[in-house]
Amino acid sequence: MTNHRRDLAIWGYAFGYFACYAPYSALTKALSHGALEGMTRGISGFELLPWSTLASGLGMFLFLTGRGWWQYASTRTFLGLRIPFPGPWTFLSGLCSAAIIATTTLAYTFSGTSIVFMMLLMRGGVLILAPLVDVLSQRRVAWPSWVALGLSFAAVGVATAPGVDARVTTAALVDLGVYLIGYFIRLRFMSRLAKTGEPSAGIRYFAEEQMVATPVLVAVLAVAALIGEGPVLLDIRHGFTELFARGRVLEELLVGVLSQGTGIFGGLILLDHRENSFCVPVNRASSIVAGVVATGLLSVLLGLPGVGTRESVGAALVMGAMLVLSLPAVLQARRAAKRDTQLPGSEAGTGASGR
Repeated sequence: MTNHRRDLAIWGYAFGYFACYAPYSALTKALSHGALEGMTRGISGFELLPWSTLASGLGMFLFLTGRGWWQYASTRTFLGLRIPFPGPWTFLSGLCSAAIIATTTLAYTFSGTSIVFMMLLMRGGVLILAPLVDVLSQRRVAWPSWVALGLSFAAVGVATAPGVDARVTTAALVDLGVYLIGYFIRLRFMSRLAKTGEPSAGIRYFAEEQMVATPVLVAVLAVAALIGEGPVLLDIRHGFTELFARGRVLEELLVGVLSQGTGIFGGLILLDHRENSFCVPVNRASSIVAGVVATGLLSVLLGLPGVGTRESVGAALVMGAMLVLSLPAVLQARRAAKRDTQLPGSEAGTGASGR
């Protein structure tokens, strides 16, 4: 892949992230509120986690196998066999990714807190972390990234300004804190090990992180289910044992598949060779726009509260940030394409017809 095509690839990943995130967040919210036809009660976030995480793990395995990315991972010899095995830093990053998977799903199940508002808190927090990680990693931040970061901050400010009905429970704040800590550590490791400009380094990091994240989360949930004491652990146990009784098998598994889709596309965005102050706003903006779309769909189809004026303005500012970030890469790709057509021997230079 040429450099200018690689620079444009992030926008394809951003669309994939959006396409997975909108139905993922909408379906999670609908299930937790019991808003789908025939539901007599909502399914708690902890009940949703077990089977959605198992489906996510299967999606991860199929993706890495289909792309042939296992070969990039580090290996260890076990019983005479060479098997993929994460390094110590990718293992820790995988643990952080596991925490992010769990807290993201839980974030859209808290009662009284809208998808967009919770999403803006989470995304805004990571936006703040992006330039901090770049400074700590001694990476230069280009001016479009600063402009886009400013627009993103403005979007969060509009949505969280005084007068907004922002009911956030203690559980939601704990969820947010774990999410942000996980992202800070993950971005630091990515900057150090994966964002080197060498594509194989990013693929190796991605494969090793993914082979840790979902299996570890499944193991933690299984142990919690075996303990099964207290409301949270009982919900996790019921999550494993009452899948068919809840009657939403397809929807719960689909949450996991879509969650893995966001993990794949979101991870590929963050692993782009450019600075975090560029990649993080692209990642965050895609999910915020997806959240607005999801909220709108829930309002139209299921009668849940819709998108407010402040949230709409915030989404517009975020889309402006994406436009600012995309212009340099698009212009560079156009210049490169024009230069290629003018090279001696090219079709444009020789007058040869295309096949």
